[in-house]
Amino acid sequence: MLTAFARAFKTPDLRKKLLFTLAIIVIYRLGTHIPIPGVSYSNVQQCLDQTKTNQGLFGLVNMFSGGALLQITIFALGIMPYITASIILQLLTVVIPRLEALKKEGQSGQAKVTQYTRYLTVALAILQGTGLVATARTGALFGSCPVANQIVPDQSIFTTVVMVICMTAGTCMVMWLGELVTDRGIGNGMSILMFVSIAAGFPGALWAVKQQGKLAGGWIEFGAVILVGLAMVGLVVFVEQAQRRIPVQYAKRMIGRKSYGGTSTYIPLKVNQAGVIPVIFASSLLYIPGLIVQFSGSTAGWATWIKDNLVKGDHPAYIVTYFLLIVFFAFFYVAISFNPEEVADNMKKYGGFIPGIRAGRPTAEYLSYVLNRITWPGSLYLGVIALVPTMALVGFGANQNFPFGGTSILIIVGVGLETVKQIESQLQQRNYEGFLR
Repeated sequence: MLTAFARAFKTPDLRKKLLFTLAIIVIYRLGTHIPIPGVSYSNVQQCLDQTKTNQGLFGLVNMFSGGALLQITIFALGIMPYITASIILQLLTVVIPRLEALKKEGQSGQAKVTQYTRYLTVALAILQGTGLVATARTGALFGSCPVANQIVPDQSIFTTVVMVICMTAGTCMVMWLGELVTDRGIGNGMSILMFVSIAAGFPGALWAVKQQGKLAGGWIEFGAVILVGLAMVGLVVFVEQAQRRIPVQYAKRMIGRKSYGGTSTYIPLKVNQAGVIPVIFASSLLYIPGLIVQFSGSTAGWATWIKDNLVKGDHPAYIVTYFLLIVFFAFFYVAISFNPEEVADNMKKYGGFIPGIRAGRPTAEYLSYVLNRITWPGSLYLGVIALVPTMALVGFGANQNFPFGGTSILIIVGVGLETVKQIESQLQQRNYEGFLR
């Protein structure tokens, strides 16, 4: 990886792209520290100091925003509205024929889907911004902090509207910065910003583990967490690169005096075909019961049961429910993102077939069979990755939103691998000398 970056900086146009990407990252990180109008910065910092070891129900969103959510800055919502909008549109593609038709139209159709994603992102940003401001005004954002209800001193309607507009504008700017990186920088812009948001919390969280440790001044716990993180990264890299390659043979066709086809290729089916989406779905769904209890303020039996069982990440009921949801969403997302019948029809249309399998319906059934077989280990792997860090780090006194959790490791490794692959491919294009010199 370091060699690829060193070679990239020696290439003038790639160096410009890398420096442009770094400049966007700096702007993004600056925006995560600029508070919005109407917020008492001193009270926010006081509450953060008291609740830094327990980020509560907003920990997931706070992680994706690089810590900007709990500081209530202009980038407080981060890229979460865009991620949510993208997932919603991807799910709606299955049930709305119009969106499915746009997906098949190529670049023009994809441009329209992207435009719809932007509109939905703005709508979600307004909704989430309103919810965040309302939570901050009531003092529920920081729970037991003494000055939690003084985070927003002026609770007039005008101030509230200004705060929501600022956060919505910040989300739009984050979306624009991400698209700039995609067009003029290196890698996928949204993925890069997500990578930066998560990585920004690593140093502080690691140092917190060292300070909370009791063995040799905390250095033993610190070293153990580093080793656990390295082991998790190695496992994720191994599984993320693993794939089942189904061979495909294209028959030779004669058109006039020229022959076409006759080539061999393969369909790569990844072991983790769903990526990090099932973990995000499961985490988001498990936050809903706690949010309902928090906003309702109920003390009934059902509310007490939820507080005791589905809020703490180290509770057995939470762990089992989380694991089962990850497995379910892994199969669900693979089912809607990969259509064996469509792949089989395309292969049959262009004269392709799997050796030993008849074209058409038998091919679709074979692809479904293989996909189900490799999705089982992929879903179990996701569940283990998501839960093992949580269970292991409980012994070190770390909170359940520690950056070495499953979601952050999957995103960090996935984005890192994809970015390095893009740099390598561009280096190969520029350094290719051909057969003649």
